[in-house]
Amino acid sequence: MGFVPKVKGFIGWALLVLIAIVPVVAGMQRPWSHAKQVIIRGSEDLVTQLPGQPKVDFMHYAGCVTVNENHGRALFYWFYEASSQSEEKPLVLWLNGGPGCSSVGYGATQEIGPFIVDHTDGSGLKFNPYSWNREANMLFLESPVGVGFSYSNTTTDYNILGDSFTGKYVPELAELIYDMNKDPSLHINLKGFLLGNPETSDADDWRGMVDYAWSHAVISDETHKIIQESCNFDKDDTWSNHNCSQAVDELLNQYKQIDIYSLYTSVCTNSTRSDERSTEVIYNSKFKMMPRIMGGYDPCLDYYAKAFYNRPDVQKALHVSDGLQLKNWSICNYKIFHEWSESRPSMVPIYQKLIAAGLRIWVYSGDTDGRVPVLSTRYSLSALGLPITIPWRPWYHQKQVGGWFQEYKGLTFATFRGAGHAVPTFKPSESLTLFASFLAGVSLPLER
Repeated sequence: MGFVPKVKGFIGWALLVLIAIVPVVAGMQRPWSHAKQVIIRGSEDLVTQLPGQPKVDFMHYAGCVTVNENHGRALFYWFYEASSQSEEKPLVLWLNGGPGCSSVGYGATQEIGPFIVDHTDGSGLKFNPYSWNREANMLFLESPVGVGFSYSNTTTDYNILGDSFTGKYVPELAELIYDMNKDPSLHINLKGFLLGNPETSDADDWRGMVDYAWSHAVISDETHKIIQESCNFDKDDTWSNHNCSQAVDELLNQYKQIDIYSLYTSVCTNSTRSDERSTEVIYNSKFKMMPRIMGGYDPCLDYYAKAFYNRPDVQKALHVSDGLQLKNWSICNYKIFHEWSESRPSMVPIYQKLIAAGLRIWVYSGDTDGRVPVLSTRYSLSALGLPITIPWRPWYHQKQVGGWFQEYKGLTFATFRGAGHAVPTFKPSESLTLFASFLAGVSLPLER
């Protein structure tokens, strides 16, 4: 990725590794002033005529920021000021994975942004009363180059390089910031990071995926037994065992029938839609990497987003085209999705390093996600061997159990009852409560 001069503060280093799924939280004292200097070029980036936008009291900015002048490489951003007291609130960087999927099309449009696309033809927006910009200044970026409106004028920039994947992006980014903070001129007041249904350790993620599928009646006792007896997910040649490979294929074939990201909701069956994002499973027999699977809660929303962001007046309002020569926006770059290569097998060493450094680390899981299920996360976190400070117990929201949580020395883990992979889409009010608790550094509500 390109380098932004060090005098430009927070975003300079963030732009080196913008390939992630979850937020990174920066400092608390005028926390986004440096970011504003980098990406907001005065009134020219102010969004004033976004079609269908509900009236709001905060400002938001969008456009493409150049990250490498020699290559003509630029990333599309959308920045929302906090809805109140923006100067006093932290900056949160939200990044979606895939790999190769848009944090604007998912995070901003379907999950935590203030404007949600809600018409099949992309004709309108609705206000999200549970937008995370109630608690922080929110920055969404489409990354890497080739995703959404982000682009490069150098064709070789579109070659695929693998260095991390989904929940692995943010710990690596946080580690990079922590290491670079040794240079005072580059210091970023990083406070911590928050991870949702993240991949953490390949072997434990696989075990959790298998056990979850069996415990939720997706696969048979026989298939589960074969996987237990023949698959050694700790080995590098896992798929060389024919019985293991065949049984895992059976598990993935069963998940093709439903939405692996949300076991108990319907799939998009609109016959007028193309099959560009039909359920698809990809995993490489050369590696133990977790499979890449297209899907997600209400996948019809993806089509709404595509219709919206390909409108001439929308592209003009977001400063990505003149409204005449349009860019072809899609929610995922399928070349990146298909060709992403091997990643680090485990984030546990980075967790240990950053916990020791005193960063605030929270992890949450929607408990109806089969792709990175709650069992995978529990297996992975157990490898840290952290002392428990608050034992497993329910947390509450509006007098109901929102989920369960446990606090460790250096890490908090929470579940969301009845939520799939993209938790804020299922539980918008509850997820805002967790987000506010994370920012404040306080426990989730313990009483009804």
